[in-house]
Amino acid sequence: MDRDESLEKIKQEVLDLKSSPLYEDRVANRAFPVIGEGSHEAEMMFIGEAPGENEAKAGRPFCGRSGKLLDELFLSVQIKRESVYVTNIVKDRPPKNRDPKPEEIELYAPFLDRQIEIIKPKIIATLGRFSMDYIMNRYGLSAQIGPIGRLHGQVFLTTISGQNVKVVPLYHPAVALYNPNNKQELLRDFQILKTLI
Repeated sequence: MDRDESLEKIKQEVLDLKSSPLYEDRVANRAFPVIGEGSHEAEMMFIGEAPGENEAKAGRPFCGRSGKLLDELFLSVQIKRESVYVTNIVKDRPPKNRDPKPEEIELYAPFLDRQIEIIKPKIIATLGRFSMDYIMNRYGLSAQIGPIGRLHGQVFLTTISGQNVKVVPLYHPAVALYNPNNKQELLRDFQILKTLI
């Protein structure tokens, strides 16, 4: 099975995931799961935590206000959004955009693990503390976990399926929507990504 078929299989499985506590909300709100988008051969993968309202309506990751800011951050370092892969750990929207619960992360994370295995990115940029904690715990960096305020913009080295991978924790773009001072921090952190390409 090639990458496209393998990723399509994940999409179908998430669409049919009736065991998810978020499935009924998806149906009731006529929303979509948000699987991910971008290049299936991307060297860089960006992982958020869960879709928001705009994302669930469109079935696309980061297409609301946070997405506009993410696009601006990509532009600041000449990264084309279509050249990377953007996804979340949790594929369905938690009600009222609340934080994902541990059991929701546990349920959806295997889909993310498979996306990583299929796409084989060389760089994983986590967006927010939930994806940072998950990726660092999952891929042998748990001893180095700390507050995102201390770890953002740093580069951690790990191995996934025999391939060297750089993990870069970043603030979620939403932090700059609540506090414009954080935007400069995000812009600086994205400059680090540019050096890794």
